[in-house]
Amino acid sequence: MDLLLDYTDKQISSAEITISGSKSESNRLLILQQWYPNLQLKNLSDSDDTQHLQKALQSDKEVIDIGHAGTAMRFLTAYFSVLENRGVILTGSERMQQRPIKILVETLRSLGAVIEYKKKEGYPPLRIRGKRLTTNKVSINGNVSSQYISALLLIAPFLENGLEIALLNEVTSRPYLEMTLRLLNRLEISTNWIKNTIKIFPKSQIEDCAIMVESDWSSASYFYSLIALSEIETSITLSSYKKNSLQGDSCLAEIYKNFGVETEFQDDIIILKKTNVISSAVEKSKLLELNLRNAPDLAQTIAVTCFGLGIACNLTGLHTLKIKETDRLVALQNELRKLGAAIEITDNSLHLKESIISKSNMHIATYNDHRMAMAFAPLALKVPVIIENAEVVTKSYRNFWEDLEACFTNS
Repeated sequence: MDLLLDYTDKQISSAEITISGSKSESNRLLILQQWYPNLQLKNLSDSDDTQHLQKALQSDKEVIDIGHAGTAMRFLTAYFSVLENRGVILTGSERMQQRPIKILVETLRSLGAVIEYKKKEGYPPLRIRGKRLTTNKVSINGNVSSQYISALLLIAPFLENGLEIALLNEVTSRPYLEMTLRLLNRLEISTNWIKNTIKIFPKSQIEDCAIMVESDWSSASYFYSLIALSEIETSITLSSYKKNSLQGDSCLAEIYKNFGVETEFQDDIIILKKTNVISSAVEKSKLLELNLRNAPDLAQTIAVTCFGLGIACNLTGLHTLKIKETDRLVALQNELRKLGAAIEITDNSLHLKESIISKSNMHIATYNDHRMAMAFAPLALKVPVIIENAEVVTKSYRNFWEDLEACFTNS
């Protein structure tokens, strides 16, 4: 479905929007719930990814297909490897079968897991034969996808000897690992992270516990972009959010101050306000420089915001974007150039020159990537755009188009 967006003759209303639970928190907690059935979860994400994971965890079939859900692939690879007497073939979409998983598989094998590649070496689909794992020490590169490491952390309490993980090299996306550890701690599972070593201690059961999942900060980023691109002072209210969030992407509240967006925290809501006060450093140099190593999922939204405001940016720490739903760096370069952007990329960075939107009614390809669709949507405040395959947003944000429309009234 192609969707024409044109908000050039509209203004943002004071909308109040409720965003479903964080996909990252929900998926971690669903794995933990398998070990601790007396854990109750509220405000789970309604994303496709989370639904794929729930379906997989409830299935007794031999073949488990998780579609495009990358997090589910990583977490389930570790999960099924420790389920004794259970054998599965874990597969996914064509793109999923192009996304590497060798590092995680080799790490699990070093613990004694029995995992085979069904097709191409290093990639799904996988045949997994669950067994009891007693080895409790392993090493893995810290500069790989944090989901590989979180997958290990989430099975660790179930292992009779716990798990000690030595992280080699610099750690990528540290906030996602801290999120996993803090969720374990909420279940009173003992952990420690000293220098380059993480230890998780075994725990066979927990007290009855209920956890309310915080709304997704990545999903909030598109409304931050919308406010930033607005030419008038306005506001949008989002729920449910916490000032002391577990999510690394909550750093966007600080980042978007550069674009004149202030965040007001009230109980479990945030109010985004346009102040038209661009940070002095950015206003003077017309350049924003950020290392997004700890929040790479914000890169697309920030790059599009900068382009819409005529601000140059240098974004670094983006090497994990090449193995997402698509190569997001190439996708950003392709689609921003359609609109007139001067942009260059490397394997881990993006460099956007101060540019003017020179073309309208352009078709924005989404590459089966939900974040491409949502990141480009706010540009419709500046110029009409056509979002191809618009339904791809359901991967992480099922009601995105309805919530976006609710932000506008006719001027």
